[in-house]
Amino acid sequence: MATSNTGRVVVRRKRAYSESHHGGSWKIAYADFVTAMMAFFLVMWLISLVPSNDLKAIAEYFRMPLMTAITGGPNMDVSKSVIPGGSPSIIPNKFPMPGIDLSQDRDDRLDMERLEDLKTELENLIESNPVLKEFRPQLLLDMTPDGLRIQILDKQSRPMFATGSAVIQPYMRDILRELAPMLSKMPNSLTISGHTDAIRYASGDRDYSNWELSADRANAARKALVAGSLVENKVKRVLGLADTVNLIKDNPVAAVNRRISLLVLNRRAERRIDEQNASGQDELRIRTRSTLLGENATLEQVPSPAPLTTDLPIMPTTPSTASAAPTTSEPTAVENAQAN
Repeated sequence: MATSNTGRVVVRRKRAYSESHHGGSWKIAYADFVTAMMAFFLVMWLISLVPSNDLKAIAEYFRMPLMTAITGGPNMDVSKSVIPGGSPSIIPNKFPMPGIDLSQDRDDRLDMERLEDLKTELENLIESNPVLKEFRPQLLLDMTPDGLRIQILDKQSRPMFATGSAVIQPYMRDILRELAPMLSKMPNSLTISGHTDAIRYASGDRDYSNWELSADRANAARKALVAGSLVENKVKRVLGLADTVNLIKDNPVAAVNRRISLLVLNRRAERRIDEQNASGQDELRIRTRSTLLGENATLEQVPSPAPLTTDLPIMPTTPSTASAAPTTSEPTAVENAQAN
C-alpha cells in the first residue's frame, strides 16, 4: 500500500527592513566643531597682531598661580579695565575710542549733589524768611538737565514788572536780593532768562517787541541780583525768550507765563556752553587769518613801481660845444652805453 507524502508547506516571506532614522544630532556636533575652529583661528589671528615683545606678558598672565591672583604679587594685574591686561591694550589700535574720564564723572555727580543741597536750602529759606514766604506761590524750584532752575512767576494781581516795561517792582527787587547771597556762595554760573506772555505790542515785532521786553526784564533782574551782593562775573548769559517757552501752553496769555528764570548751571552745562563759544571763536580766528592771508596775497601780486634811475653818464656841456657837432669819427660815450 502506497503511503501518502503529507509534507509541511513552509512559506518564507522576506521581511523588509528599513534603516532607522538618525535625526539631526550630527548637525549639532558639526556646528559645535565649526564654532570651535572659528574661535581657535580667531585667537590665532589676535595673537598674530600682538608684537613679539608683548607675548611674554600674555604668557606670564597665564602662568600666574591662583594664590598670586587672590592675594596679590609682583605679577598681579592692577589695571582698572574689567578685561585682564586691557589697560593699556597690548593689541595695536589705529582708531582708539576716547576714554571715559572717571574723575570728571565723579565731579559731575558731586556737582549735582551740591545743587540738590542748594535746592533744599532754598526751600528752607523760603519757609523761614518772611519776605520770601509771602511770595511762596510765585516761586517754583525744579531740577533740569542743565541744573537748578528758580522761576519767579508773575501774578495777575501782583505783577513783577510794570505793565509793558522793564521797571521792576519793589517786592520783586526784595525777592532777588534775598536770593542773591545763596546764589553767590555757589561756584556755579547763572543764566537769567526773561519770558513774556503772547500779548503783543500794537506795532508787532517791527519795533520794540516782546523780544526786547523779555531781554530788558532779564537784565533788570541781573542788576537787582548784583545789587543784592551777587558776584558780577557769575552771570554767564542773559536771554530774552519772549513768548516762545510758555509755562502753560494751552493758555499763552496767562499771567504765569510772564516770569524770570534763574538757572544755576551744572558743570556739564557750563562745559557745553564754553565749547560752543570756543568753536565760534575758532571759526572767527580761521576766517580772520584767511582774510589776512588773502590781503597779503593781493599785495604781493601788485608789482611795485621801478625806481627811475639811469646808468647813462651825464656829460657836462659848455656853451661853446653844446651846439657844435663832433668833429672826430670816434663814438661818443652815449653811443658806447647804448651799444652795451
